[in-house]
This record gives sequence, structure tokens and C-alpha cells, in this order.
Amino acid sequence: MKLLDAGADDYLTKPFGIGELLARIRAALRHRGTALAPARRLHEHEGLRVDPETRSVSVGGRALHLTPTEYELLARLVRSAGQVVTHRQLLADVWGPEFTEHTHYLRLYMGQLRAKIEQVPAEPRHLLTETGVGYRLAAD
Repeated sequence: MKLLDAGADDYLTKPFGIGELLARIRAALRHRGTALAPARRLHEHEGLRVDPETRSVSVGGRALHLTPTEYELLARLVRSAGQVVTHRQLLADVWGPEFTEHTHYLRLYMGQLRAKIEQVPAEPRHLLTETGVGYRLAAD
């Protein structure tokens, strides 16, 4: 228990089978792999333009100022544009693994992003909610 509290993600008790070990490694890689993917590709969709090379974001040609956390959240969604990213994945990738239960952070920042990006924040076209699961950045 002390190791989990100190930051370990998982553990095995002896004796264990090689199959269980490999399954836990695959699960760890699934949970961690997306955090390592760099935000390299340009994202353009219905007036929203996110350029990770210059860390710039614009809507309808108008440059937006995002806080570092807002930008990291948007960049994480860009890396998976068109796909659902779970609350847990977003929290772990943007805030760190110790914040995976703090969904109020995510709701607050998504609200701020929508206010800056969406024409009508209550009817989003770019930052879509997948109820009970996570968020998805609209893509062509």
C-alpha cells in the first residue's frame, strides 16, 4: 500500500504467472502510451486551427490566448481528434496520474475552452461531450 501511495501504478504478489505479468504490462502501456505522443499535426476543422509547432490556436482567423493548461488539454484532444478520450486519460495526461479522480478540474477547463473556442458554448461544434465517458474533438 505504501508504494501505491508513493506513486506506483500497480503491483504483483508472488507467485504470479507470466501471462498475468504481460497483461499488466500491456494495460500499463495502453494507459501511458497516449501521454508520450507528441502534438505534431496541424488540426483544422470548421474555422478552428491548432498548430502545435507554433503552439497557436485561432478561430475564424482570430488568434486566441489560452492558458498553458487550456492549451495542453486542447493539444491532447488534437492528438486523438475524432476519437473519444476518457476523463481519466485527459486528467492523467494533462494534470498527472495523481489527479485521475478530479473530474471537476476537467469540467472547469472544458467550460473555459468552450467559452473561448465555440460560437455558442452551450451548443459545441468542436469540443464534444461523450456523456459519462469523456470528450472528443470534432474532425473531418
